Amino acid sequence: MKKEKEIATQTTNPEEEIQVIEEESAGKRILNTVVNVILVLAIALAAMCTYVSYVSTSGNGVPSLFGIRMFSIQTESMYPTLLPGDLIFDQGIKDPAELRKGEPATLDKAASTTASALLRGARGNSGVILSLLFRGMSKIFKGMTEADGIALADAMNEGVTTAYGAVMKPAEGTVLTVSRLAAQRAIEASEENNCAEFVLEEAIRAGYETLAETIEMNPVLKKAGVVDAGGKGYLIILEGMLRALRGEEIPEVVEDAEEGKEKADFAMLDEEITFTFDTVFIVRKSGEPKSLEPLRTYLDSIGDSLVIGEDDECFKVHVHTDIPGYALSEAQKYGTLELAKIENMRSQKEALAAGREAHSADDLDDEELMLGGETAAEPEFAPAEKKYGFVAVCVGAGLEETFRALGVDTIVSGGQTMNPSTEAILQEINRTPSEVVFVLPNNKNIVMAAQQCIGLTEKQVIVVPTHTVPQGITAMVSVDPDEEDPQVIADTMAEAAATVSTAQVTYAARNSDFDGFEIKEGDYLVLLDGKLFGTGPDLKVLLEQLGAHAAEKGAEFINIYTGEGVSESDGAKAEKLFASVCPDAEVTAIPGGQSVYYYIISIE
Repeated sequence: MKKEKEIATQTTNPEEEIQVIEEESAGKRILNTVVNVILVLAIALAAMCTYVSYVSTSGNGVPSLFGIRMFSIQTESMYPTLLPGDLIFDQGIKDPAELRKGEPATLDKAASTTASALLRGARGNSGVILSLLFRGMSKIFKGMTEADGIALADAMNEGVTTAYGAVMKPAEGTVLTVSRLAAQRAIEASEENNCAEFVLEEAIRAGYETLAETIEMNPVLKKAGVVDAGGKGYLIILEGMLRALRGEEIPEVVEDAEEGKEKADFAMLDEEITFTFDTVFIVRKSGEPKSLEPLRTYLDSIGDSLVIGEDDECFKVHVHTDIPGYALSEAQKYGTLELAKIENMRSQKEALAAGREAHSADDLDDEELMLGGETAAEPEFAPAEKKYGFVAVCVGAGLEETFRALGVDTIVSGGQTMNPSTEAILQEINRTPSEVVFVLPNNKNIVMAAQQCIGLTEKQVIVVPTHTVPQGITAMVSVDPDEEDPQVIADTMAEAAATVSTAQVTYAARNSDFDGFEIKEGDYLVLLDGKLFGTGPDLKVLLEQLGAHAAEKGAEFINIYTGEGVSESDGAKAEKLFASVCPDAEVTAIPGGQSVYYYIISIE
């Protein structure tokens, strides 16, 4: 019975069985049809692409398919993004008539965009002030599509008001003076003739008259024999506005580097530098709108030359200070730090006085340079293998060897200017395999940069404020590795360093006047503890004078570190000369290999 039921079940409903078979056949037919269509389309597309690739169309000869053009790269001009033989596709350019249908920028929009761009691109005091001038203008032009002479004059005057209000201690003979008197003349001209072109012409004319007088208004400019650069830049922009108003072509300005070099000898500027670091940064505002007055008051308390410019989205600060980190930290209470530039003005001044190029933050083309010439990589961190470690800043193979022989673990390459970044110093601190790391800056201009590393690493960092390489070497000689208290070691090193006077011998690259000395191009320069000791064409005479001074001060040890390019025989001659002039001192000549300075001389 069971078997019969199974047979009956298998043979029941033959129509349903036929239906299933027909559905399966239909599915297969649909699938085959879809596959065939895809194959046909693929073949057709391949044929069309082949045609487009090898057949040029009429007109410009560029193949086009449904408005999409195909190009083949022929040269290496776009290497490595694109290579010869690569194909690119382009939808082409719309009808020029269509492009012209876009809504033109209003005067309001143009003014606010210009002010914002100037703020972000500003450099130094003059740059920030320039941005403020146009920030004020944009206030008057707000909501305007066009402006007459009166509106233009009002805008220029508002710009002056904004700029003067932002500067804590306005100095005359600068872009402030030029802009103020130009705006004053614009107001007068608008009362005579309400034509914007006339007003702008008169403002520019008055501006240039004032600019010529800035050389007499400002003692620094007078000594350099130049007019104010910020004022000149402001007038150039106004001239561009006038040309655009007239529909004239604006000529491209090509700077002549050599010509600019002859206009001012900045080595002559012996103006006292009160604060070391020229600090400029941009902060993007966040949170509820805040008044910047508390920030202005704080920054003025820790520096000078303060200028703050702002728009609706961000603000830019320029300040001279000894503690740039504090300035940045305070500013971050108002938003997010976007860009920052910190430059050591003292080292720049010293470089210029010696006739060398003064390096700027603008020279940092990539991170490799910023990190002292080393390729940026994942920071290394050496675990502690001992209690005390030492980091020294120096340049020159001989000096490096001397420091390592005295127990220094890692060397920060100071480069030609002996002015490495905080990041470069921190990197070497982390590479030092010790719990406590003593840092020897060996340059008074980077002591504070080294101090910024404190708290940025798990290691305990102690900065010994050595101002010269010889001070650093003497400090290392005084180290007692068995001392349990690291602060005692640091104090001992600092006391030893203070007993060292350092002389540096280099040459003058141009004629100048510095520290009461008339310097002639090619003359030798002798610096003693950062001040100009003597200058002249005869190196032997200068060394004898230095030796006599050392003898008078009771020098007991004199080490002469010879620079790159100084022969062994010349080093021996210098050693003999000092030994004869200072018979009571122990004199030693050591190959230092440093650049810039022929000799670095330690006098203890």
